[in-house]
Formats: sequence, C-alpha cells, structure tokens
Amino acid sequence: MEISGHTRLLALIGSPVGHSGSPAMQNYSCQKMGVDGAYLAFDVKEEETRAAFEALRLLNVMGFNVTMPCKTAAAVCCDELSKAAELIGAVNTVVKDKTRFVGYNTDGYGWVRNCRENGVEMKGKKMTIAGSGGAATAIEITAALEGMQEMSIFAIRDDFWENAVKTVEKIHRNVPGCKVELYDLADKERFYHEIRESDIFTNGTRVGMKPGDGETLIEDRSIFHKGLAVTDVVYNPRETRLIVEAKEAGCRTVPGIGMLLWQGAEAFKLFTGKEMPAGEVMERYFRE
Repeated sequence: MEISGHTRLLALIGSPVGHSGSPAMQNYSCQKMGVDGAYLAFDVKEEETRAAFEALRLLNVMGFNVTMPCKTAAAVCCDELSKAAELIGAVNTVVKDKTRFVGYNTDGYGWVRNCRENGVEMKGKKMTIAGSGGAATAIEITAALEGMQEMSIFAIRDDFWENAVKTVEKIHRNVPGCKVELYDLADKERFYHEIRESDIFTNGTRVGMKPGDGETLIEDRSIFHKGLAVTDVVYNPRETRLIVEAKEAGCRTVPGIGMLLWQGAEAFKLFTGKEMPAGEVMERYFRE
C-alpha cells in the first residue's frame, strides 16, 4: 500500500530497537489486511518515555508498542490501563482512543501461546525464571493465572528488585494457589538448585541478545535435564546460546521469536480490530 496523507502512524519505542522484527511484521500485516498504516521504530531511552508519549499524542498515532527498558515507565504515562496491564505494572501496547492513551500488556499472552505452540504446558508445573523487568513480570503473573503451581523468581538487586518484590506480593494476593519465592540472581548455588527441581526454565532478561549473543545465565551445562523445557524472551539471534545448549542437552526448547509473533498478533488486533495473518508472517519474516 502507498503512503498517503491519510496514512496513520504506528510505532515502536524502546532501546535498542534496530534489531526489532516488529516493523516488518506489523507493516506486512497492515498491507495484507488493508489497513492504511505505517509502522516505524524509534530509539527511546527509559527517561525519555514521557516525552515520547507526548510526541506520539501530538502526531495522532493509531497506537504503538513499547519494548525494554520503557515498559514500566509507559504504564505510568498512560491515561488508562487494562486490568492485565494494571496488575503487571508494565505496558507493551498503547492504543489511541480519541484523546486518551490506553495501555495493554500482550507479553504474557505471547509467552503462553508460544509455549503451547511448542508443546509446553504450565498448569501444575514448577518454573524457575530470571528477570524482574516488564516482560518477565508479564510472564510471571500470566503463568500464575494460567495454573503454574510453583515459581522461583531470580532477580538482580538493582532498580528493578522492588518490582520483583511487588510481583511476588501480587501473585500471593491474587493467585494464592501458586507458590512463589524470590531469590537473588547472584546466588548461583540456589539458582542451579531451583532449575534442577523445575519443569520449565525461562530467561526473562536481555542476556543473550545481540551484540551479547555469546552470553548466557547458565554456565554449567549439567543443569540441563531432559525433563526441562527452556524458554527465552530474546529473539535476536533466533536461537540464543541458552537455547542452543539446552537443545543439545536434550531439553525441549522454546525460542523467543514465537513470543514476538503472538504478542504482536494480539497488539495488531488491538490497533486495528483485525486478526494478524500469523502463519504468513511466521513463514515470510521469521522462518526464513
């Protein structure tokens, strides 16, 4: 479709965004579904989130996605939040409703759908997860709501530690059937012990993302056991070192690219009211 004076802007904000597959995915979907929109990516630092919101409001955008590290800050900048976004405390999708910005979180949905598409179920299972940012929080809360029986969350004692503490409190309060504990990621002995006792391990951090694609949170490969499913939120590279080594050890693996697809499909529906042609998007932009 040609850009005209009627074409509406869709966008992605966060940093870095140069690696993102969202522009290709969303622009292709707009073209296939007859939506007069153009999707662009803008590198925005966390402290610039509010300024970006005001700029996009002035430009009368149709909506936009939010990626790391801006997801938590974006929740504060919205005029209204969906129930899921309010509970998670982070936003990855913002829709313009007249003059108001309404924030949603589709990350949790994307992770759940990605796991199930790869034969991994969470009901009644135990998961160890690393991360306390927006994506990790969405996964943790959604996993609890989907029936995860037990969760061990590992986080760095940095500015996001308090967010992890609040996530545990929210799960205790809203999903009492899910046992959840929080640990310091620096405690490698406890970290490896919990993974050995788990059905699922999830990397909810950016460790392993290009240009740091040689990095991994698990240096001891003996931690991988055949009953373990390993999932990642990182999708560039397509298979992180974590995923490659887990696969070599015989684990079922779930790369982050599917999470990108399914959270993006839900975001596209929120933006346009139309279903994304997800199968075509996967074939055209991801599997190749």
